[in-house]
Amino acid sequence: MRTILHVDMDAFYASIEERDHPELKGQPIIVGGRADHRGVVSAANYKAREFGVHSAMPMKTARQLCPQAHYFAVRMHDYAEVSRSIQQIFRKYTPLVEPLSLDEAFLDVTGSRLLFGTGKEIATTIKSEIKESLNLIASVGVAPNKFLAKIASDADKPDGLVIVESDKIHDFLDPLPISRVWGIGKVATRRFSKLGINTISQLRALDPGLLTELFGEQGQHLWELSQGIDERPVVPERQAKSISRETTFSLDVTDLEILKSVLIELVEDVARRLRKNELRGRTIQLKIRYDDFSTFTRALTVNQPTNITREIEEAAILLLEQRLPERPLTIRLIGVGVTGFDTGTRQQRSLFDEEDQQKHSRLDQVKDQIANRFGTESIKRANRIEADEPDEPTASESD
Repeated sequence: MRTILHVDMDAFYASIEERDHPELKGQPIIVGGRADHRGVVSAANYKAREFGVHSAMPMKTARQLCPQAHYFAVRMHDYAEVSRSIQQIFRKYTPLVEPLSLDEAFLDVTGSRLLFGTGKEIATTIKSEIKESLNLIASVGVAPNKFLAKIASDADKPDGLVIVESDKIHDFLDPLPISRVWGIGKVATRRFSKLGINTISQLRALDPGLLTELFGEQGQHLWELSQGIDERPVVPERQAKSISRETTFSLDVTDLEILKSVLIELVEDVARRLRKNELRGRTIQLKIRYDDFSTFTRALTVNQPTNITREIEEAAILLLEQRLPERPLTIRLIGVGVTGFDTGTRQQRSLFDEEDQQKHSRLDQVKDQIANRFGTESIKRANRIEADEPDEPTASESD
């Protein structure tokens, strides 16, 4: 039986700002972009959430809901630096660490139990070490698989620690609403509600054939999750076939400019992780999930493998603007990924000439070096300067 941890930092960006500004403790803190530049909320601490503020909300709306909040621009380099410190803590207990974003990761500690104790003991130690060394709070779920660990980490936030024992899986899942199952959004929830299906226990009792009839190939997957079945392994980034980042919105997004702002931040994270792992990929993928549960993936293959932020960003925005289905824009999830690390197949002419590619590669290297030494605010791309003062458009954070 595997022991999987899902570690999720609580309100990560906002918690770092609160930590670095202790005089603001207990006050609402919001991190994000400028209201007059169609910026969005990247993170809000739990005090700000009491006013209805949530990630991916237009910053203009957030300021209307909570004008007394303290607003901060995103300091992506600083958050990434803290994330690296957190992952160093993870790797003290297992090499099997699969980061999902800056603020969350799966850990397979099955092989670490003889050295460090039970899953609960390892989780408690990790939480304590993060608190003591970084003065930040993490919530952890411990379970036999990734699906259960992910739900468990969110079950008692903030500062949660929830254990799902192998013989208590159904007890844990049964009372939860079906919306807790990955992929079931508002539209699917309404469809299930018309059938009298509101909890995971009721979902599990359905015939898998009915789920397949309702949701196609995803139906079988939903049924397996309702049983607590998830065989996916924890895969470290260096061994992964792709590196990606996605975010699910609290409320459906219908504004293309907000989607672009979110997408740019996701790209920044993916590109940084590619360079960190010395990886380059040929294929940029965009993932979109609509409010009716339908999911589309669009891909663009470039001539040369890349980990250049600008190249990935331009390809991803092209996919967003030109390759989506002709239908109303009501988006529940958006994601971006890079794959094709090992292939040499040329499927499409490159969007970028060699000189331009080298220029932006050098720019990324210099930007990384300067940011590592002096901080993220010390260097900015020219076309972002106006938007970056005092805040910059940012992506929503998974927390």
